[in-house]
Amino acid sequence: MANGILKKLPEDLVFLLLLRFPVKTLVRFKCISKAWSILIQSTNFINRHVNRKTNTKDEFILFKRAIKDEEEEFIDVLSFFSGHDDVLNPLFPDIDVSYMTSKCNCAFNPLIGPCDGLIALTDTIITIILNPATRNFRLLPPSPFGCPKGYHRSVEGVGFGLDTISNYYKVVRISEVYCEEADGYPGPKDSKIDVCDLSTDSWRELDHVQLPLIYWVPCSGMLYKEMVHWFATTDMSMVILCFDVSTEMFRNMKMPDSCCLITHELYYGLVILCESFTLIGYSNPVSPIDPAHDKIHIWVMMEYGVSESWIMKYTIKPLSIESPLAVWKKHILLLQSRSGLLISYDLNSGEEKEFNLHGFPDSLSVIVYKECLTSIPKGSEYSTKVQKF
Repeated sequence: MANGILKKLPEDLVFLLLLRFPVKTLVRFKCISKAWSILIQSTNFINRHVNRKTNTKDEFILFKRAIKDEEEEFIDVLSFFSGHDDVLNPLFPDIDVSYMTSKCNCAFNPLIGPCDGLIALTDTIITIILNPATRNFRLLPPSPFGCPKGYHRSVEGVGFGLDTISNYYKVVRISEVYCEEADGYPGPKDSKIDVCDLSTDSWRELDHVQLPLIYWVPCSGMLYKEMVHWFATTDMSMVILCFDVSTEMFRNMKMPDSCCLITHELYYGLVILCESFTLIGYSNPVSPIDPAHDKIHIWVMMEYGVSESWIMKYTIKPLSIESPLAVWKKHILLLQSRSGLLISYDLNSGEEKEFNLHGFPDSLSVIVYKECLTSIPKGSEYSTKVQKF
């Protein structure tokens, strides 16, 4: 009876009605009829669903942490949460992804994204593309590019985004290649850039690109307006290095005047605050600083790409953090404490809160996302298959 009524609804009305539903409901709706299944999986519907208007109640959190086991190896764990009344509620059990990441290091295996609901989990070798809403993932092939004998290749920055010209996703990695001098210190460094096209799973190296040296900090590699952003050093200044995912061109963006000098006392992070490109300055966790001056400064770029439009929006009391992580509900900063605890700070009320989520110090990573139906590209016929968590 119900199916008969549904089949009589005009297709354009069905389309508009289905756009209102969350991903989990749409997955169930695919079983109602073959026509609905085809509609829900169509590129047009997925794109419209990705770009539909949502509010902060539709935000979810993907949380990564590392735990050290008895053998002194790291176990990487992904947790999935919905948030109501500033409480994180598990969506399903935690997932151990240690078999897909390095067990020797927990610092450089960040979450990157989201881009249309897709997220990348990376380390120096492995890259995993996942959709936390559909619980699908796929392992990308490792980059084939090495370096000459006697040299080292160190991955310093990773990005993930959509090429809107060719309409396929890319992973970009910036590495520094250097030789080790007799005194044990690295010699002159040369930048290498690898790009992976997810449509074919093929890696290629960009030629003759001269870049400033990446200044690695936990909260970077951020995608904003189809550009990936990292921190870098040029001469004695700090800049934001920008990579256009579509044109594969780099450019430098100036930081606020008070932030551009290289110091060992300050670190920086990038987040999106109220849809604006935002810079967070905080104290280096290992530098001795007078607690009275251990404040966090938040700068917002009012017009993206215009360095003169930076304004200092907030100055926050000392929090003794390891690094910022993300912005939740447009006004709540998610941060990791120096002991490896997930904490939040409400920019409106000034309230600080601890969550019962703890990992090895410096291992925490957070992505705030909205659920999307976006399919993970299947790559070529020789690619690894899309799998379920």
